[in-house]
Amino acid sequence: MEAGAGSSSAKLVAACVIGGIVLGASVVALHLAGPAAIPALPPVDALRRRFRRGRRRPVRVYMDGCFDMMHYGHCNALRQARALGDELIVGVVSDDEITANKGPPVTPLHERLIMVRAVKWVHDVIPDAPYAITEDFMNKLFNEYNIDYIIHGDDPCLLPDGTDAYALAKKDDLNPYAVPRAMGIYRRLDSPLDITTSTIIRRIVANHEAYQKRNEKKEASEKKYYDSKSFVNGE
Repeated sequence: MEAGAGSSSAKLVAACVIGGIVLGASVVALHLAGPAAIPALPPVDALRRRFRRGRRRPVRVYMDGCFDMMHYGHCNALRQARALGDELIVGVVSDDEITANKGPPVTPLHERLIMVRAVKWVHDVIPDAPYAITEDFMNKLFNEYNIDYIIHGDDPCLLPDGTDAYALAKKDDLNPYAVPRAMGIYRRLDSPLDITTSTIIRRIVANHEAYQKRNEKKEASEKKYYDSKSFVNGE
């Protein structure tokens, strides 16, 4: 027993010595490598996991929108919103609310719901969401849907009277970029493209005549093809 204990002690001492040598070598290597060896950004995922480790449920974030004539900009906004939490709940504004605040939508609610649900970053949807965040709806988000944060892009969202549709959600008067700035991960990125619902509509209007002529020509060609088509009767 004494020999075994001595052997174990020797192994423990050897392990500590080897560990100390490896740790010392790592520190020296990091020191010699200089600042270039340190990542430019902190390990965000690690920090996020550390923050959520003590939570008993996932972080649920809410973002709403009209999502009319849905394009890549909508999907990118949903992607960014999902990155701020574990589950993204999306409110899809009703047809009546869009009509009252912006004019009639091109695609009706049931089609817009299908498109939003199809986006892989979306966990669940809330149909007939209001265009403006009201106190009742905000309480519903927090109490019924367990929402932790309400998210919106940096673009303005104004009501017909000029007031901010998200004024109630913003009343804490805090810098919305305080956390990412403190973590050193805040970066302002300019979009390389300008594709929105408005630009798509302008393209359609500008090329309406060309599209109409193209479709008429295609329709005439197809009619000529089917009129002259012959079938084999098998005899």
